[in-house]
Amino acid sequence: MDDPLYTSFKIYELVTEEGVSEIKLNDLRKRDKDIRSAAAKNFESACKHAGLEFTVHHDRNYALSDLLHESVYADLLIIDGNETLTHYTEDLPTRFVRDLLSDSQCPVLVAPTKFHQLKNLILLYDGEPSSVHAIKMFSYTLAALKHLETHVLTINAISNSLHVPDNALLKEFMKRHYPGATYTVMTGWPEEEIVKYLRGEEEQALVVLGAYRRSTVSRMFRLSMADILMKELRMPLFIAHNK
Repeated sequence: MDDPLYTSFKIYELVTEEGVSEIKLNDLRKRDKDIRSAAAKNFESACKHAGLEFTVHHDRNYALSDLLHESVYADLLIIDGNETLTHYTEDLPTRFVRDLLSDSQCPVLVAPTKFHQLKNLILLYDGEPSSVHAIKMFSYTLAALKHLETHVLTINAISNSLHVPDNALLKEFMKRHYPGATYTVMTGWPEEEIVKYLRGEEEQALVVLGAYRRSTVSRMFRLSMADILMKELRMPLFIAHNK
């Protein structure tokens, strides 16, 4: 993302006793250009090594609007959960990532900075169309990972029932996409129970989620499930919203 507003240097670095140094500005701009060029070459090299087709864009536009525009034509967007596109660090989830997740037109894989080999998938399901949509999109987009051990996690917050919502239809669907999946149903507050459950899986699982069910009033005053997981855990999240 060659956003002209985002540089590796701060304005005070340009100031000398004679004022703002044009020479120093040009040197720092060249350094940024070299860094971007090296990053692109790293990406190209990795794709060639893996036998993947690729295209590199060097659009010098505002990063967020540019990414959202390209997401219309993308199958998947992968981004570091710590990304800010600013000079300063932010608490997770960062404003940039939250804005991106809110309006992305394709699924987003929020990746941790440090990667661990995946061993299993955890599909968050609450009976709502959005959670089924996320599972579908993961199945279509990252089919190569469907061989991993798969768990469906449901938290029933309203009742004490330990039944999976729409049990027959879900299992019929899962039988065709994840025939070996297991199911866990718990009761309690989803925001608390899901985090507690996932803590033991933090370094080996990928979590799939849509918009987890919550009342309109609750959504106004509380973070989304994706926000909570980015804040509390360091694990890859596949997020697909059914708009």
